[in-house]
Amino acid sequence: MQAFIILLLECPHLSITHTCLVLVPKCRSFEYLDFSSKYVIFLLSSVKISNPSISAITTSDFHSTVSRDTVGDLNTDSFVKLLSKLIGESEYVQNNPPDLIPQEDRIVRHVLDALLPYSTQTGGGPLIVNHVTYFPGRGNVIVEYPGTVPGKILSFVGMHMDVVTANPNDWDFDPFTLSIDGDKLRGRGTTDCLGHVALITELMRRLGETKPKLKSTVVAVFIANEENSAISGVGVDALVKDGLLNKLKEGPLYWIDTADKQPCIGTGGMIPWKLRVTGKLFHSGLPHKAINPLELAMDAVKEIQLRFYRDFPPHPKEQIYGFATPSTMKPTQWHYPGGGINQIPAECTISGDVRLTPFYNVIDVMKKLQEYVDDINNHIERLESRGPVSKYVLPDEDLRGSLTISFDEAMSGVACDLKSHGFHVLSKATEEVVGYVKPYSITGSLPLIRELQDEGFDVQTSGYGLMATYHAKNEYCLLSDMCQGYQVFVSIISQLED
Repeated sequence: MQAFIILLLECPHLSITHTCLVLVPKCRSFEYLDFSSKYVIFLLSSVKISNPSISAITTSDFHSTVSRDTVGDLNTDSFVKLLSKLIGESEYVQNNPPDLIPQEDRIVRHVLDALLPYSTQTGGGPLIVNHVTYFPGRGNVIVEYPGTVPGKILSFVGMHMDVVTANPNDWDFDPFTLSIDGDKLRGRGTTDCLGHVALITELMRRLGETKPKLKSTVVAVFIANEENSAISGVGVDALVKDGLLNKLKEGPLYWIDTADKQPCIGTGGMIPWKLRVTGKLFHSGLPHKAINPLELAMDAVKEIQLRFYRDFPPHPKEQIYGFATPSTMKPTQWHYPGGGINQIPAECTISGDVRLTPFYNVIDVMKKLQEYVDDINNHIERLESRGPVSKYVLPDEDLRGSLTISFDEAMSGVACDLKSHGFHVLSKATEEVVGYVKPYSITGSLPLIRELQDEGFDVQTSGYGLMATYHAKNEYCLLSDMCQGYQVFVSIISQLED
């Protein structure tokens, strides 16, 4: 790597205090590079240096310094003002169909208000802003700050404009109004993910304001419909299908939707499942004439879990990536059609999910679960039961209890490429800004990033909210963490100039 020598001199005729002279070996002429209120920068063929205080820096240091001087720190007043507007819309972007269908364009409006004044659309700046909508009121926004080198690109993706539900009666403060308690910024979406929407908007606005000369094109993709997959073809899945993100393959893609200021290097796949159990309704005082679906469901789920953990044990790579848990399969919901306390019902349904580390294949697991259920059905008389009259077969009536398993849309987990340039840049930026780097992995799931990785994207993930408040009541983030996140982004851009 070439080294540069920085020399500071008086330059009164330009009405500035110093000139910055850069020594580059084998360069034979002065070449004007850049001008700001602070420095004029020239390339020199040779300079005899006698002052021992002159210091050498690498090209990485040079670009990093220029970018930080230009873009600066997060404008906290502007950030909090924008975030207040976004949290004020959070009630209307809760995502829980069919009852709550978000209207992400309520968020889009504020993003566009912040960025369009610095866009080519208004003539006020270089930002190229594209509002992409597949369903009325549910838009995505792609923002591009053009660089000078074709094919050199980096992107920030995944900042979603919907939120999970919040019940104001369960919170200690109004979830749909931003409130401030010291360093805490409180409200639904502050951590996940409206805080990141505001943060990247501020970054792109600052690029549009200052217009630094970058080799890399910087792209931000704000997406709809991340929190629920019941309705598809709305958000990033549709953008990918239409090829609108194809050029992002040419550089690292940073998915900004995790937490705790560290690289998240692994996420889990998710398989939502439903187990419908059929028995025979009868009076609870005559249980020997019934097939109790509730008991059958409990015993069947236990057997399915035992087989799952036998076939998908902790994987050796989980330790390398630092996963907090191995793959898991468990129930989370229970439904039955109702009836009297003295009735054994005819059916019930247990629902749950599989959280799968990325070293196992989602399709393989779904096939295995179906095999387990088929085998239990074929040999249901062998299933462990509960007491002398808790039976799942009534031979005299030629009746057998039965299980039916079904799956909602599944997604695969991702293990980020720890050898990629994008990962090393993120790690270095994190260490510079936060003071240390400690990557982690969780079996929480992020949509589509495995598919992006399989298609050739260098996907890395990070985030600057708090894991402790993710999807929780009394959600908040820390302003100081968001300020550090902003500097991490600036560092990433600076490093990738080399």
